[in-house]
Formats: sequence, structure tokens, C-alpha cells
Amino acid sequence: MATTNWTIDPTHSEIGFKVKHMMFTNVSGKFNEYEATIATEDDNFENANIEFSANIDSISTNNTDRDNHLKSADFFDADNFPKLTFKATSLTKKGEDYEIAGDLSLRGVTKSVTLPAEFSGLMKDPWGNTKAGLNISGKINRKDWGLNWNSALEAGGVLVGEEVKLNIELQLVKL
Repeated sequence: MATTNWTIDPTHSEIGFKVKHMMFTNVSGKFNEYEATIATEDDNFENANIEFSANIDSISTNNTDRDNHLKSADFFDADNFPKLTFKATSLTKKGEDYEIAGDLSLRGVTKSVTLPAEFSGLMKDPWGNTKAGLNISGKINRKDWGLNWNSALEAGGVLVGEEVKLNIELQLVKL
């Protein structure tokens, strides 16, 4: 089988997340700078080799003070750990979609995660490029990677939720 290489189309992709704020609303954010190398056997994504990284300094929640706090040692500690990385260990077909498992590294801590991945199929764009779509969702607990900062609320509860909901929309381009 021939190896097919893919890259992320950054103009049609988003590496997003949501976290509860004050126990009742979500704050959304994303990483604006990221890269990936993806290799498949022909156009079959099962058992694809996927390596991904995002620059922590590119985090954006539409609030400069909050973004700077997230980059600080209270959270991601971007000065010491400038990248978030993910290396897939398996991509398994589940019906029409996939389940992606791999090692997620943040703040020098690596943990295995398994996330559902919705496969949108293959399509040629108007310029003849073959594209594939993947939507990766799921949840992680930020404390598993040492992102422990929080503040108690006067009425009970905490300022920042532990659960992080992932919403990763990827449009891949065949190289």
C-alpha cells in the first residue's frame, strides 16, 4: 500500500475548547498556531500515523488578561512548556466514524486519551485538492496534566471548571 501524507488546512480548521466559568457558563478558546503530520495507507485513515502540536502562546479566549493568565505558570506555563503535543497510538473505525487514542502532553505531563472522531469523508475542492474532514470531540480533566489553579467562589463552587470539552474541526489536505 502507498503512504499518503496529509496536512491541516489552517483556514478551514479550529483547535477549540470550552471550560465552565463560575460553575454555569462556558468560556471558549482556541489555539491559533498548530501543525500536524498525518500519514495514511492510501485514503484509509484507520491506523493513521498522526502527530500534532499547538503553540501555547497562540491561545486565544478573546480576552488578553485571561490569555496571559492561561500562559502563566498557574496554567500552561508557556515559558517552560511552549507546546501542547498529541501523538496518536491508534485510530480505530467505529461504524462510519473513528475513535482516536494517543498520548497528550501538556506542562511536561503525558497521559493517554481516547476521543471520538467523526469522519466527514473525502472530497475534491474546486482546485483539485483532495480534502478530508475530521471532528474530534471529547472531554479531559485539566488537573490530570497539572493545570490545577482555581479560586473558590463565595457562594460555593469554584471559578474554573476541571472538565475541558474539546471541539477540534480539522480539514485535511492530501499532499
